[in-house]
Amino acid sequence: MKIVRLKNIGAAVLACAAFTLAEETMDTTWRKLTAEEERVIVHKGTEKPFSGKYTKHPAAGVYACRRCGAALYRSEDKFDSECGWPAFDAEVPGAVRRQADADGQRTEILCATCGGHLGHLFTGERLTRRNTRHCVNSVSMDFVTEDGLDKSFSRAVFAGGCFWGVEYYLQQSLGVIRAVSGYTGGAKEFPSYKQVCGGGTGHIEAVEVLFDPRQTTYETLAKLFFEIHDPTQSDRQGPDIGEQYRSVVFYRDEAQKATAEKLIAQLKANGFKVVTRLEPAAKFWPAEPYHQDYYFNKGTTPYCHAPVKRFE
Repeated sequence: MKIVRLKNIGAAVLACAAFTLAEETMDTTWRKLTAEEERVIVHKGTEKPFSGKYTKHPAAGVYACRRCGAALYRSEDKFDSECGWPAFDAEVPGAVRRQADADGQRTEILCATCGGHLGHLFTGERLTRRNTRHCVNSVSMDFVTEDGLDKSFSRAVFAGGCFWGVEYYLQQSLGVIRAVSGYTGGAKEFPSYKQVCGGGTGHIEAVEVLFDPRQTTYETLAKLFFEIHDPTQSDRQGPDIGEQYRSVVFYRDEAQKATAEKLIAQLKANGFKVVTRLEPAAKFWPAEPYHQDYYFNKGTTPYCHAPVKRFE
């Protein structure tokens, strides 16, 4: 999938705060660095071109900060720029901080969580449709394979009407690595969009979020979910009507369930007649490719979802 990231003011504020803290103290959970890693990550060095292990690295997964482990880039956004270093045309929202380089000419990029030096940012080269190149030192990163994602990161599943709109807003949130549209809640294996819309499968449209707990929290994402759809509508969301559009939080553990219950109680205390259901997470089936990143690919915004403050 290709995801176009939008500017996130809140993410920038949090990123700057995280970097300020990183400058003041060394987190004891950070990994011990080799002399070469310290030269690059701490002292802003550069590895030799074409020498990094991730320069030619087509595997699927997530690239994380070598020092703190925070998610930085997705393999979907990696491309071969033939520049001698790994190149990406997008980052995990809020994961990378930009600042003027010491040479006064380039833009330096750093891990927003720990402040570690990654490399430099270039634009206007027309190498990809995003016209952006993050030129990153391999030594500044670790790679997490698809099989290892659940050991390093967390997941959440939300259903709130048409998955296009829910995905659109969730995938732009700070710390969200991926937001995938799909089906869940039913028993039928390999359901199709036509089957789910036709009813009888038990499945509903939902979005599975892979997020980095170093950068965001489940509660933050759940709050966003309750504010980008109307949790008072039953079996519909705006003009979309049907059981596949019902509002559900599919919790993966008791902690997620407790958080959702707390937020629903807050909404009810604020006068909202919430009908959102809480159900244990079931098998999640990704939707057909043409459903992924629907609004970004179409170049429009959701017609049945819009952010509304409900917790303030």
